[in-house]
Amino acid sequence: MNESTNHSPLRVLVLQHISCEPPGAFGEVLNERGAEVVTVELDEGQPLPDWHDFDHIIAMGGPMSVNDDDRLPWLAGEKRFVNAAVRAGKSFWGTCLGSQLLAASLGARVYAGPHPEVGLLPVRLTPAAGLDPVFRKMPAELTTLQWHGDTFDLPAGAVLLATSPLYPNQAFRWGDRAYAVQFHLEVSVAMAREWGEVPEYRDALERTLGPGAVDRMVAELEREESAMIGMGRRLFERWLELPAAAHARAS
Repeated sequence: MNESTNHSPLRVLVLQHISCEPPGAFGEVLNERGAEVVTVELDEGQPLPDWHDFDHIIAMGGPMSVNDDDRLPWLAGEKRFVNAAVRAGKSFWGTCLGSQLLAASLGARVYAGPHPEVGLLPVRLTPAAGLDPVFRKMPAELTTLQWHGDTFDLPAGAVLLATSPLYPNQAFRWGDRAYAVQFHLEVSVAMAREWGEVPEYRDALERTLGPGAVDRMVAELEREESAMIGMGRRLFERWLELPAAAHARAS
């Protein structure tokens, strides 16, 4: 479904924070739909464009914390960017760091969790997820790839959609079209192997699961990849197909 006003291709902005964390399976969905995808590598100093020019904004993961403003000054500008776009009704999808960016941009606290949550782990959907246009009719429990150490409080007005024992706030919706998921459902085995080469990622995994954790996790992902990516695609496609926001891209 093409939701732009003059039947031009969807324009999608991807906010990327490290080269090894592209949209993965989400990007495949966009390519299948003929979307025009513009990727901004914030960690490489690329400037943010005008968010009015896009139908959707996607924010991906990264090894940094959203609280690293002193070390990475561009984070403050990105949070202002997300705040302005989302409060104006722009469609937003945040994954892992992207979920924390949405929470922080809306005034919620982001902070270190009790210990890193890494590996293939389940999340449970909340009762509210059963009424949500993106999460409804999904299984009550999803196997997800977790690889993070920070968590967040829910922003005021947010609806909690998924939870886990260690990190209760796993997914939420704010407004009608802004979604945040702490976990990954877009990651292929090849992507996970590449992540294992990033020192921050590998160290977090091995601190929690011990030496050789990357190889064990990749082997487990090989068994779960098809089902996980299938779930991720379904959620992402439903998000893309939500009714157009009131503040649509100008023709």
